[in-house]
Amino acid sequence: MQRKIRFSKIFLYAILILYAVVTVLPFLWALSSSFKPLSEILEGSMNFVPKNFTFDNYRQIFVEQALFPRWLLNSVIIGVVGTSLNLLFNSMAGYALARLSFPGMNSLFILILAVLMIPAQVTMIPNYLILKTLGWLNSYQGLIVPGMVNATFIFMMRQFFINFPKELEEAAAIDGLSRFGTFFRIVLPLARPALAAQATFVFMGFWNNFMGPLVILSDQEMFTLPIGLNTFKDQYVSYWNLIMAASMVFTLPVLVIYAFFNRYFIKGITFTGGK
Repeated sequence: MQRKIRFSKIFLYAILILYAVVTVLPFLWALSSSFKPLSEILEGSMNFVPKNFTFDNYRQIFVEQALFPRWLLNSVIIGVVGTSLNLLFNSMAGYALARLSFPGMNSLFILILAVLMIPAQVTMIPNYLILKTLGWLNSYQGLIVPGMVNATFIFMMRQFFINFPKELEEAAAIDGLSRFGTFFRIVLPLARPALAAQATFVFMGFWNNFMGPLVILSDQEMFTLPIGLNTFKDQYVSYWNLIMAASMVFTLPVLVIYAFFNRYFIKGITFTGGK
């Protein structure tokens, strides 16, 4: 029995190590290529140590590509503002569905679940027409407002708040806190694991969004990084050295967000009322 358990562990670790290698190798090659000249990349060799190490690719995208810093700023603004609005509205909606009783609550919850089944591609054209009518094409609000709530995370926050101990809220009510005061001062701070997981995935959704900005934006100054990266491809040649350098800059904020919130949502939380 012990041999079988030991063999199963070895087999499991072997699969995980293989998966890690397959996942990490492309990233390491992209990181290495960001420090190579274009001629070395076009040689087709798979060396991970650049023969002609250079920072010129990063200098080009930040200095010679005048719009790249603007694209980076656009992505940061959209990602931060969109994530903040999602954290607020999704949490408030989830808390209302979990704690409040009002007419049509069950119907509203079923409607939210139905929204989860609708592919985003179906709403793309109606969304474009609405934004055009409002005059929100080529604007921050055109990219942020349609995505400032998310049915998936409303459902997730509802499930989280259902398991939240009511005794803490009752104690807060006895101390004189209103419903809003209880939510913002007691419930929301203790919901950090759920908020951290939500923030990570929502930010990644805004940050990696390609199709939405592609449909809505036509002014190059309003491009986000996913759209801007595409401009490094010409009809006859692709500047892979610049693409790899820009991709590393594009990847860095997501790694920082994950590293910052990782300690919250992987450990979970146990509510004992002691805190």
